[in-house]
Amino acid sequence: MALPEIRLLQTAIVLAEELNFSRAAERLRIDQSALSKRIIELESQLGLRLFERDHQRVELTEPGRKFVEEAREALLHAERAVLSAKAAFNGAEDILNIGKSAYTDPYLVSMLLSIRLPLFPSLKIKLWSNFSHELAHEVIAGTLDLALITGVPDTPKLSSLRVADCPFYIVMCLSDPLAEYRELRLKDMHNRNWILFSRHVSPYLYDMIQSHASELGTSALDHHHVTSPEEAVQLILAHEGLAFLNRNGAWRIAQHGITMRPLAEGSLRLVTNLATRADSKSRLVNEFVRAAARKLDSVRRPIQNKLPLTA
Repeated sequence: MALPEIRLLQTAIVLAEELNFSRAAERLRIDQSALSKRIIELESQLGLRLFERDHQRVELTEPGRKFVEEAREALLHAERAVLSAKAAFNGAEDILNIGKSAYTDPYLVSMLLSIRLPLFPSLKIKLWSNFSHELAHEVIAGTLDLALITGVPDTPKLSSLRVADCPFYIVMCLSDPLAEYRELRLKDMHNRNWILFSRHVSPYLYDMIQSHASELGTSALDHHHVTSPEEAVQLILAHEGLAFLNRNGAWRIAQHGITMRPLAEGSLRLVTNLATRADSKSRLVNEFVRAAARKLDSVRRPIQNKLPLTA
């Protein structure tokens, strides 16, 4: 069986993400009829129906879901191959593909970028951004060499170096009664409006918050979902909401009548690891991880124990 062309893989991936022919066609910069022809061509080549669709809806079939997952990895491998070839042509013999999320502490990224390896003087680092659980899958699949991942459960397929362990921060109006506290617990937030990152951003952390709250008999009056800290601002102000954020996200919006407090729940922590494949035999990857461990030991920042109540 002939392998599908890259343009057909891209079409299936975009349609799976949008589940809407109009939006998918716009992203691909083609018209809807061309998009439909590509999907029909792909399904004909495979002998499988990847999408169920009618005039009102588009849904992935189970074979379609599996195909799109593998297609994403195939495109990542192809892009990585092109970049590696171009880098080699330009004189960069050694390349590390490192993943991070949009919410990774910039300090950790800078720390990795500052690492120099005497055995690999021509090392070049390529950064990739995605949600942490997707980065973990990419490391396991081999499309990334390493990744900084937060809130991803342990798996025997990954080897992890812990690089940070921080509390959640709860962001609220400066006039909120809870702003009088130096730190908060979930029971203090009972029957309030909670603002959380949408579950697809980090399924493990989302479920962990809900599970821990249930164990404590604590619940929210209502849940609001965001995909960035900035989206939480209006919800905080309009609904007297309490937003669960990491430290960097909280600091970004803690101004103009908004403040932040650490969440003192030992079972709810934001643990960030530098992850590699457990079976990696790459000397470059292993040397880089060892150098990162030494760097952390020498430059680890002191923990800030107190926060200004008027932040």
